[in-house]
Amino acid sequence: MRAVKSLLVMAGSLKRADPHLPEDVILVRAMREANVPKFLSQDIPLFNAIVTDLFPGLFIPESE
Repeated sequence: MRAVKSLLVMAGSLKRADPHLPEDVILVRAMREANVPKFLSQDIPLFNAIVTDLFPGLFIPESE
């Protein structure tokens, strides 16, 4: 549950920083920023595939 809470806290700070972005984009960006640094390089394509399956057709702009 701590992981879910930290993800929601991160999503809230992203929403406050950029309030015009849709919530699904903010959620995926928060998931990416919270998890990708912990992954091995071979896990990143799998994570991206899972995100694409969960959010089909969603374009996630790169964060600055």
